[in-house]
Amino acid sequence: MSAESAAARTPAGGRLLRGVRHYGIVWVTAALFVVLSIWSDVFLSKTNLLNVLDQQAAILIVASATTLTMIAGGFDVSLSAVYLLGGVVAIRVENDTSSIALGVAAGIAAGLVAGSVNGLVATVGRINSFIATLATSFVFFGLAYVVSDRSILRPEDKDFSDVARTKVLGVALTSWIAIVVVAWLWITLDRTRFGRHVFAAGGNPEAARLAGVPVARIQWTTFALGGLAAGLAGTLIASRTSTAQASDDFSFIFSVIAAVVVGGTSIAGGEGAVWRSVFGAFFIAFMVNGFNLLGVDPIYQRIIQGLIILGAVAIDAWTRERRA
Repeated sequence: MSAESAAARTPAGGRLLRGVRHYGIVWVTAALFVVLSIWSDVFLSKTNLLNVLDQQAAILIVASATTLTMIAGGFDVSLSAVYLLGGVVAIRVENDTSSIALGVAAGIAAGLVAGSVNGLVATVGRINSFIATLATSFVFFGLAYVVSDRSILRPEDKDFSDVARTKVLGVALTSWIAIVVVAWLWITLDRTRFGRHVFAAGGNPEAARLAGVPVARIQWTTFALGGLAAGLAGTLIASRTSTAQASDDFSFIFSVIAAVVVGGTSIAGGEGAVWRSVFGAFFIAFMVNGFNLLGVDPIYQRIIQGLIILGAVAIDAWTRERRA
């Protein structure tokens, strides 16, 4: 039976349900956008929307890469530490060498090395990726303290801030970089053999191995890409704020995971899409921005965000059980 005839025999209600599930994050994000545009006079302004885009740039970069990691069956909670380490290394190297280019390269390289280490521990070491990256996160946090000498770092060359703040066609360079990274990872996942292998590795690793897919190498690569993205994001934010400081703050990775999960990428692996994570990130960003514009208490904002994430995970589990 062809795909067309199978689709024709599928009840209209079933097709509608699949359509709602597949594009649900698009509809709810669009609905939220419309509602906030009506309720707030400021929300739809060019300044506010560009500000939202700029604030989400780092999350978009890392969430896009994390999407690949999760689809391949991995889970990396160390990316907050890698993100902070990238920014600290970038400014420290810039200060020591008086070279902005070397500083930026060092920050990105630090992220790539950290991600590669995570991949090795999870694949070669055969340690559960959540536990492995939870452990390495403390190592990376510690390294950030060592590199920064437990102090707030500021670039000696004021032009370091131009890396992120330069505007092209009225849009900050950080946002343009995020758009390029998202597009690259989107195409890589959807249009290349590597992308097909990512889905295979997370969907059924044993069957993928029997089919000749280098599962361990694919998973290691996704961890390395996650680290690279976190190092890049950390470097860009260090440039934008002109500061970098070590801390034990996991909030960044929570924001990234929230965007990926709300977007519909399965935490069990084998299912997801970069575009979903993009919409997930903007759904949360619009919601938070709207809350702030409308003066909603931050405590209630946290409660609502937590319930939304819990609901997204529950929906994923429910739909998997139905398919099974």
